[in-house]
Amino acid sequence: MDTFNWIVFLWQVSFGVSIITLLIGLVKRSWVSMLISSVTFLPVAYYFLGAENGLRLIGFIPILLLILTIVFWRSKKRA
Repeated sequence: MDTFNWIVFLWQVSFGVSIITLLIGLVKRSWVSMLISSVTFLPVAYYFLGAENGLRLIGFIPILLLILTIVFWRSKKRA
């Protein structure tokens, strides 16, 4: 009985890593953590971009995360 699905497992791991690195990045204002969060959120965003309702907007979260990455990077560069 082979019910373990590797694709779903990797998708969930990607989502978990993106949330954890997002929280770390926001608390520490770390641009590296925010960059990791935006990259690991890409599979989740790609999945939700195929939706035909309001959930499609979740697909644009990596853009927001990249903007926050640039803001944190520039603020650290100036300090």
